[in-house]
Amino acid sequence: MKLIDYKTMEERIKALEEKVNVFSERAKKHDEEATFPFDNFKDLKEIGYPALTVPQKYGGLGISLYELLTYQETIAKADGSTALSIGWHMGITKHMGENDIWEEEKYAAFAHDVVETGALLNNAASEPATGSPTRGGKPETVAKKSDSGWVINGRKTFTTMAPILDYFVVSASIDGTENVGNFLIKRERNGVSIDETWDSIAMRGSGSHDLLLGNVHVEDGDLVEYLTPGKKRAAGWLLHIPTCYLGIARAAQEYAVDFAATYSPNSIEGTISELPNVKQKLGEMELLLMESEHFLYGVARKWDESDEEARQAMKPELGAVKLSVVNKAVEVVDLAMRVAGARSLSRQNPLQRYYRDVRAGLHNPPMDDMTVMQLAGKSVAERG
Repeated sequence: MKLIDYKTMEERIKALEEKVNVFSERAKKHDEEATFPFDNFKDLKEIGYPALTVPQKYGGLGISLYELLTYQETIAKADGSTALSIGWHMGITKHMGENDIWEEEKYAAFAHDVVETGALLNNAASEPATGSPTRGGKPETVAKKSDSGWVINGRKTFTTMAPILDYFVVSASIDGTENVGNFLIKRERNGVSIDETWDSIAMRGSGSHDLLLGNVHVEDGDLVEYLTPGKKRAAGWLLHIPTCYLGIARAAQEYAVDFAATYSPNSIEGTISELPNVKQKLGEMELLLMESEHFLYGVARKWDESDEEARQAMKPELGAVKLSVVNKAVEVVDLAMRVAGARSLSRQNPLQRYYRDVRAGLHNPPMDDMTVMQLAGKSVAERG
């Protein structure tokens, strides 16, 4: 049964939880072998998950941001790599469909593919020379005009989900101009290939390899958007990033609580959950997670209830959520490891994977320093 066939969010959450429960068991193997979790994506496609953010008029469900984040946290608790990966597709699909950024015919064809086959998409924006695209570097990937459309050459880094993507949204400088555009490129185009460069110790199952584009020919209509480097609009869908790390932190908390409630060394009566120093750590974890949950979902609900003008004023707030939730998630995992002790560093223990994975959030956009500068600017602008 597809998630779209359920009548309520609660029913969909329950069905999703049942489907992704096995992801936790698979995560260890994919992490150790640095393999891509094709099996997880097969399961998500079986229940129609990729289509949930497609607008209803194109056959999807058009779910709210709040609802999307609820599902993303559920997946992340089971496997962070899978959640972060599918989150990009879910968010971009939602953003494009709600804001009519592409020509309707182009988006409708893509949306139909998602609904019918579970087709997946992600942006390919990062490059070795430009660093994070949020800092405004101009792409070295170049699109040259041809008689039949465009010819694109370049290399993109950190292309998450590269092993399974059907569509790449590639940013490229337009030859002979100062313009930068996004080009929709299908995987089957000649000249599209993947260089399996992903060797990170975090999010090892995300398949964030390099995308190579060698004389890739696309049509005129595949230039789907013109970009203004360094000037990003507020994007609520990017909250899928902190949501992922909140889910990982929840998994770490669950492990620590279960461990504390069952571990009983012969030096004490009862379990270590009754020791004041352990209680202190468990309580601190719960407080951090409560703060994160209220901040994240409160801002998501505000986004859902706001008009476009109000949403664009939320950019500092959205960045603050990412900064706060991710840093608190790092702290929660650290506390969980302190509860479990040295055994948390065992390769057999999931806490060491959570520790590596959660730190990846520090390097996802927006960066902490940029967010702090935005918040400073906001406070000065509102003075008086």
